[in-house]
Amino acid sequence: MATFEERLTGGHPNSLGNTVEVVDEVLGDQRKLEELFNCYFSEDEVVRLRTSNAMKRVMKVESEWLVPYLDRLLEDISQIDQASAQWTLAQLFAGLDSYMSDAQLVKAKTVVKRNLETSDDWIVLNASLQTLGDWARRDEALKEWLKPHLGRLSKDSRKSVANRARKIQKLLSRP
Repeated sequence: MATFEERLTGGHPNSLGNTVEVVDEVLGDQRKLEELFNCYFSEDEVVRLRTSNAMKRVMKVESEWLVPYLDRLLEDISQIDQASAQWTLAQLFAGLDSYMSDAQLVKAKTVVKRNLETSDDWIVLNASLQTLGDWARRDEALKEWLKPHLGRLSKDSRKSVANRARKIQKLLSRP
């Protein structure tokens, strides 16, 4: 049988390819999650994109399965310079924050803040804004850090980014 990496290769870059089938296989056997995770290290950016999609799908069903991968997500995957990895990390960190140690949460905030500051990808910006906005509701220091970025991004030429920034500004201004 073909490896997950081989099965996630090919086809149109915007298609899911065999992602759903791979996820179903992982959900049927947790031991296969390691093989899926290792697809993040593929040379093929389409494989990495589909791996990100697959990891989100696994998290939605079996979030606790990803807990042993938190440090590797924070250290290794956060270094991947690819928009799909960056927006997925924001979503994974938001979904896994209740499982994180204080140190892991600090690192996750650092990663998502860096991506918000340095990325120009609209999906990375939206996902990072959403995650940081949710966290800022319980973190006054993060709220203060986020305010100037919300001001900047509320004027973004892309409607989805500007609207998300304004929505979070409004939410964080409530007492």
